[in-house]
Amino acid sequence: MSIAVLLLAAGSGKRFGGEIPKQYVSVAGQAIVLHTLRSLEQEPRIAMVQPVIAIDDDMFVDVIAGQKFSFELLAPVQGGDERSISMQRGLAALPDEVDMVAVHDAARPMTSQAVLKDVLDVAIKYGAAIPALPVHDTIKRVDEYGKVLETPARACLRAVQTPQVARLDWFQKALLQESERLHLHTDDASVLEAAGFPVYISQGDVNNRKITTQDDLRWMQAYLEAKV
Repeated sequence: MSIAVLLLAAGSGKRFGGEIPKQYVSVAGQAIVLHTLRSLEQEPRIAMVQPVIAIDDDMFVDVIAGQKFSFELLAPVQGGDERSISMQRGLAALPDEVDMVAVHDAARPMTSQAVLKDVLDVAIKYGAAIPALPVHDTIKRVDEYGKVLETPARACLRAVQTPQVARLDWFQKALLQESERLHLHTDDASVLEAAGFPVYISQGDVNNRKITTQDDLRWMQAYLEAKV
């Protein structure tokens, strides 16, 4: 079975701020995206990684220059303004022999070996899987005016992470079927769900955190310093 990672690095990072996209901010001597790529080397079943970058990105090639990886790092392709467009372009660039695809955030650099192993194991068994954690806070569903509509039971709620893994043909069929509603989906698995494909939960990790804000960056710096 051939497994590829679709590494999404085309986001603008507006919430993060700063002069350069967050995935290129240096932490502990190397760019966040390089930390992410190194984390993927922990899973030997990953055969290749397909980066998807912004149209005006002139930094990715410089960041990976001279780097060697245990997987094949494919030439980056240009993504779009929406995650679904980046997914479509990335999937189209993958070789025909790919069976399963793990869609991963370039700014999620601390993914553990256990998370990678479990999400691939579950996806291979059922066809699709996403790492997730139980929700400890009470969650309220509200309307556009802030009025509470309901309080879902916490036991049935999960906070999901990436990589989100599925059979390549499932992703392709789901994107095609949901082509008119892609803007409504906030993650990759929800496209599969809407198209009728079963998605199962795998082991998440509190440290599998997406670097979205300056607070997240400070957390990552402290986390890496504590590991030294």
